[in-house]
Amino acid sequence: MFYWVVKAILWPFLHFVFRPWAEGVENVPKEGPVILAGNHLSFADHFFGALFLPRKVISLGKSDYFTGSGIKGLISRAFFSGVGTVPIDRSGGKASEAALRTGLRVLGEGNVLGIYPEGTRSPDGRLYKGKTGVARLALESRAPVIPWAMVNTFEMMPPGRVIPKFGIRPGVRYGKPLDFSRYYGMENDFLVLRAVTDEIMYALMELSGQEYVDKYAASAKIELIRAARESQG
Repeated sequence: MFYWVVKAILWPFLHFVFRPWAEGVENVPKEGPVILAGNHLSFADHFFGALFLPRKVISLGKSDYFTGSGIKGLISRAFFSGVGTVPIDRSGGKASEAALRTGLRVLGEGNVLGIYPEGTRSPDGRLYKGKTGVARLALESRAPVIPWAMVNTFEMMPPGRVIPKFGIRPGVRYGKPLDFSRYYGMENDFLVLRAVTDEIMYALMELSGQEYVDKYAASAKIELIRAARESQG
């Protein structure tokens, strides 16, 4: 219920101030489990990615977002609950396995799961190599995968910027469902997982128009930080 209250409050405000747009909303199934696999350009993606959908989009987040104390902890819990984030249950092991288990539970309940295969926000607006967790979710759950491409959110609110730039219209494009039924039962084959993930990232590249970089975004961030330190030293 809180999700819909937040959305009802945010929609008129965001629509009036930023005039967001969407394409391909009809590609997202009206019912049943769905995986929305998206690029991740900005913190603003949390606001605009699901704005046009009539279904609740659930994403996965660290349990730390929900366990803080004081005013800061209260605000964190309220925000992430309001944008549809559920904490990852890490009681059974490593973060990646915990995320997979939680994601499968969300899909098993017939929900829409939003996931960013890059694993973190792009440091420079380009599209980076996807991690194979999205492929495991797709093959084990057998839920349809919809590529979910954010547009202009990096320019509007790049990493490190607290207040978004005005005059830039954020958008989202929902692609047609990707069919991976030919790989069902092969979720333990790493080459298959890599092929499925690469197909998803290629679809995102086409939808978003981003330049693709064949390395992980986390590695790119480390390289940028190292280069900045060297230039200062």
